[in-house]
Amino acid sequence: MALQAASPFSPALSSNSRIKLHIFHFKTARLPPIGYHRSSPSLFCTSSSNLPSFSGCSKALSTADDGFPEASASADVVCFGEMLIDFVPTVSGLSLSEAPAFKKAPGGAPANVAVGISRLGGSSAFVGKVGEDEFGYMLANILKENSVNNSGLRFDPGARTALAFVTLRSDGEREFMFYRNPSADMLLKEEELDLELIRKAKIFHYGSISLITEPSRSAHVAAAKAAKDSGVLLSYDPNLRLPLWPSADSAREGILSIWDIADIIKISEEEISFLTQGEDPYDDAVVRKLFHPNLKLLLVTEGPDGCRYYSEEFSGRVPGIKVSAVDTTGAGDAFVAGILSQLAADQSLIKDEARLREALKFANVCGALTVTERGAIPALPTRQAVLDALVNVPV
Repeated sequence: MALQAASPFSPALSSNSRIKLHIFHFKTARLPPIGYHRSSPSLFCTSSSNLPSFSGCSKALSTADDGFPEASASADVVCFGEMLIDFVPTVSGLSLSEAPAFKKAPGGAPANVAVGISRLGGSSAFVGKVGEDEFGYMLANILKENSVNNSGLRFDPGARTALAFVTLRSDGEREFMFYRNPSADMLLKEEELDLELIRKAKIFHYGSISLITEPSRSAHVAAAKAAKDSGVLLSYDPNLRLPLWPSADSAREGILSIWDIADIIKISEEEISFLTQGEDPYDDAVVRKLFHPNLKLLLVTEGPDGCRYYSEEFSGRVPGIKVSAVDTTGAGDAFVAGILSQLAADQSLIKDEARLREALKFANVCGALTVTERGAIPALPTRQAVLDALVNVPV
């Protein structure tokens, strides 16, 4: 029996279940965007001694007369949510204050998935919001450079692109400290959505961070409804980040508020324990509590041990591969990219256990290769790299 959740398509949560909003406004001097003209959110390369530069500077978005990006080619998988900058320490096993330096790396779970799918040869798009600042334009270009459709990306002139500082333990596991009070991704509005891009997709993928505050929560619900009404497969990775929520209870409630509309859900062992309030994540009976009547596939990632899968017809486990972990950031997103790239090509494999297991072995290798480098997007593997690694994976 699935856990009870509020209807995701209601205008607001009930008074007993409304997520508290904690938004702290701040004023700060704004950096002049690189070659940005207010009449158009396009990006131009300019030469100015007053502006820092980055490689790959190019026009990020084309615009129509209304100031929004023009409609572009559809994508098989549309990813919705946050895109940000991760600052990853160059030395593992130290606290943030002890780290001698940080490597700047683009990230954000939904954006990681979009780039991961493209690296694997798939067709993807990203829908979200970044700041009208240096980092925002850098991220827009990173999407473009990785052949991700960025026509659904918006720029906010009044908020910064989100930042996250990551603490790496000696085993590669990490903790996060976020700067988003509020960041641009939290301010995406329903009227800014490219609904046609979403409706034309085969799969619509999202997380839960965009549910924490308004207006991004309403935008999230509207986007998911548009996809669902158009017969698009809905993929959900809660990607629990407790420090971003007002409380553990609000996180649990927010994550479950959209649980029953998803067709595919990917969760970790830790998220099972959190959502079931401490029950054993290795007990199949506990996992089945999270399986709702409309769910087609529930995936449980177990890091280096691989993953478990559950459908109405069958369940099982696919072992992972052992690698030397440097940074686990983005491993789960690489796994999601791996399985969604296979499902976008052929959704019928959900019903065929043998083929599903092969697709999950592919996804496991995607995750494993990602932890061997620092940062999320920089570490995402190409399809050829995955195929080469699969040669050494036991049958």
